[in-house]
Amino acid sequence: MTQDHALAILKTGANVFLTGEPGSGKTHTVNRYVNYLQSRGVYPAITASTGIAATHIGGYTLHSWSGIGIRRSLSRYDLDSLSQNRRVAERIRKAHILIIDEVSMLSANTLSMVDAVCREIRPTPHSFGGLQVVLVGDFFQLPPVSRRGADEQDAFSFEENRAEFAYASPVWRALNPITCYLSEQHRQEDAAFLDLLSAIRQQKFSAGHRRLLRSRYAPAPRGARVQLYSHNVDVNRINEGELKKLSGAPRIFEMTSRGPEKLIAALKRGCLSPERLQLKTGARVMFTKNDPMRRRFVNGTIGVVEGFSKESGEPIVKTNTGRAILAEPMEWGLMDGGRALARLTQVPLRLAWAITVHKSQGMSLDGAHMDLSDTFEYGQGYVALSRVRTLEGLSLAGLNDRALEVHPDVSAKDAEFQRESEEAGKRFSAVTSAELAVMHENFIRSCGGKVLAETSAEKSYSVGAVRQTHRNAYKPWSEEEDTSLAARYHSGVTITALAKEFGRGRGAIVSRLAKLA
Repeated sequence: MTQDHALAILKTGANVFLTGEPGSGKTHTVNRYVNYLQSRGVYPAITASTGIAATHIGGYTLHSWSGIGIRRSLSRYDLDSLSQNRRVAERIRKAHILIIDEVSMLSANTLSMVDAVCREIRPTPHSFGGLQVVLVGDFFQLPPVSRRGADEQDAFSFEENRAEFAYASPVWRALNPITCYLSEQHRQEDAAFLDLLSAIRQQKFSAGHRRLLRSRYAPAPRGARVQLYSHNVDVNRINEGELKKLSGAPRIFEMTSRGPEKLIAALKRGCLSPERLQLKTGARVMFTKNDPMRRRFVNGTIGVVEGFSKESGEPIVKTNTGRAILAEPMEWGLMDGGRALARLTQVPLRLAWAITVHKSQGMSLDGAHMDLSDTFEYGQGYVALSRVRTLEGLSLAGLNDRALEVHPDVSAKDAEFQRESEEAGKRFSAVTSAELAVMHENFIRSCGGKVLAETSAEKSYSVGAVRQTHRNAYKPWSEEEDTSLAARYHSGVTITALAKEFGRGRGAIVSRLAKLA
C-alpha cells in the first residue's frame, strides 16, 4: 500500500495499524496525518511506547499520557483514582485521536490497561472510549520492554518469554484496525541489501546472504562510520576515549529547559542530545533531529566538527557528503492539544563514534560499523542492519546467530498483516474520490475541527447530483441506522444490497461498518 493510500484511510477516522519495513515511511505518513489534522484545528494525542520514540514525535509516552505509569496491573481502585486525576481525565476526554508509535515495544497487557483507563473516563462500550486509534510500528523490530531499576540509561529489560505482543491482546481484536502495510522503500538504495533484509524478515536467510554479509567483515570501522553496539558501556567507553584523543579544551553546550520539572525530566530521558554536550574540532558527531524546514540534515546524519562559529560559537559540522552546516540550537517539546507543556533547547548533536542499537531505532545512516556478536534479543540485529542505506555503507566486526533471527511468532503474523492490507486496499479502491472526500470532512466535523475550502480540482462533485442516486448521501448517521446497519450486515446482507437499502454509496457503507467495528 502506498503512503497516499494509507493517508486517505487514516483521514476517514477508522482505526488503523500502520506498518511496513524500515524506511517505508511510517513516521512520514503519521507526520502528514498530524499536520493535516492540526491545520483543521484537531490536535491528536501523540504517544509512543518509549521515551526516545516519544521525544522524536513531540509527544508523551503512552504510560504517562494514560496515567498508568509503571503499573503492571489495574485494580478497581486504580481506575477510580485515575478517573479523578484532573490532568489525565481532561486530556483523555478532550482527545478524538490517539496515535501510538513503536507499538512493537508495547506489551498486550499495557495496551489492555490503557483501553481500560480510556473506557473508564469516556464511558462507552467502544474500545478506547470511542477514540480513533492509530497503531504504528513494525513487529520485526525491538519487542515489548519493561521498566527495571532506577538507572534510566539501562532502564529496559526485554521480556522474551513473559510479554505478549500487542496484537495478542483482546483489545487489538476489539479495535479491529485496518492494516495499512506500506510497500514503498525510501531508505535502502541497494537491491541486494534490500533482498538480504527481506530474507531475515521472512526467515529465508541463505548461504548466499551469509556470504554477502561476510564480505563486509572488518575488525575496525571503515571510514567515517558510526559504530553500533548492544550495550551502553561499550558506547560510552568509545566516545569518551576518542574525544580525549583530540587536542584542545572541549567546548561545552548546556541544555536549557522550560516547563514542570517532572515533564522536563521525561523529555531529557528521551532526548538523544545530552544535557551537557562536549565537543572539540575533529569530533565525530551525529544530528539527533530532522531539519524539516531547510532539510539540511535528518536524525542520523553523520559528520565531523570542523570548527566553531566566530559570531555565535556554535559548531560547524561537515557532513559525510561534504556539506558544511552550522548546528544551531533546536527545541524538543511535549505538546498537548497544540499547546507546549515543556520544552528543551540544545544543539541537535551527540558524539557519534558509537551509539547503541536501541538508540538507533528510527535513524537512517549512510554508513555504520557494528559488532553484533553480543546480540541477545530477537530483532536487535535486524534493527541495526536496517539502519544502513546500502551494503557498501556497512562494516561488520562480529555476528552471532541471534542477530539474524526474528521472533517466530511475528513471521506468521506478518504474512497475515500483509493479506489484511491487500484486502483493505481492494475495499477502499471501490470508494470514489468524492465519497472519500465526504468521509474525511465528516470525520473532521465530528472532531470539532474546521473543514477547509477545497479547490475545484479537489472537489468536483455535487451533493445534489449524488443524492439523485443515493438519497441519504452525506447525511449524518443516526443511532437507529447504526444499529440496523450492523444487524443487517451480520445477518449476511451484501454491501451492495445495504447501499441500496440505506440510500448511500458502497464506500459510505464500508466506512461506516469499519467505524462501528
